[in-house]
Amino acid sequence: MPRSARTMAVCTVCGLVAATVYSVAFGGNGLVWFLWSVLALATVGVMTARRV
Repeated sequence: MPRSARTMAVCTVCGLVAATVYSVAFGGNGLVWFLWSVLALATVGVMTARRV
C-alpha cells in the first residue's frame, strides 16, 4: 500500500475514534457521522485506485 493511502487510512481510523468520542461525550450528531462516512468512502476510493 502506498504511503499516501496508508496515511489516509490512519486519518480515517482516527476520525472514527474522534466521532465515537464526540458522540459519547455530547450525544449523537448526524453531521459528524456523515462527514466520517464521506472520509471513509474517499479512503476506499484512493485504496482502490492505487491497486489498479
